[in-house]
Amino acid sequence: MNSDEIIAYASVLKLSRGDVHTLKIKDAYALHKVVYGLFDDIRSDTEKQSNVPSGIVYVDKGGDFHNRQILMLSNRKPHQTPQFGHVETKTVHSNFLMHDRYAFEITINPSKCNRAGKIMPVRGRDAIASWFSDKSLKSCGFLVNAESLDIKNMGVQVFEVAERTVTHGRATIMGELIVNDRDRFIKSFQSGIGRGRAFGFGLLQIAPL
Repeated sequence: MNSDEIIAYASVLKLSRGDVHTLKIKDAYALHKVVYGLFDDIRSDTEKQSNVPSGIVYVDKGGDFHNRQILMLSNRKPHQTPQFGHVETKTVHSNFLMHDRYAFEITINPSKCNRAGKIMPVRGRDAIASWFSDKSLKSCGFLVNAESLDIKNMGVQVFEVAERTVTHGRATIMGELIVNDRDRFIKSFQSGIGRGRAFGFGLLQIAPL
């Protein structure tokens, strides 16, 4: 991989209090529509039905009384002049992912399949830490420093879609990671981790150590 190769686009969407009101962002589904509306839709209906990734992961970072910020990582640039809000975009080059250790933060949907194939939430600080450490080692290309882990903002995300209630578990995990499989780590960074990525989960925010 060329060290100057562009592997993703990192963007921040900044919304004023008025923008949030005008766009009627009252739940995760409303925010999903705003974020996805910033990008050209490049998937066919068949690809969407077969769960081909959108190429977009994001996280709502919140803000204060006046402003709200949404971080986005994508395989293509968002529209730079949205009707509401302001977008700033920069390129992420492959050399950013060549370090061995990173500080990380991720807002994730802790869940797993039981023996019957049903998706079940993972609840409790210790259980979430164990689940994330195991998942990272087995499929995400890195291991986590257990002593560094901090888990906060545990709760649920609830919204309505087509008269159906959707509920996601939620937790924000912070700590230190050590890369042990570069290719899988890069994929985890580009595509996100876990379920619910269309609704603000799974964006791996990292800073080299």
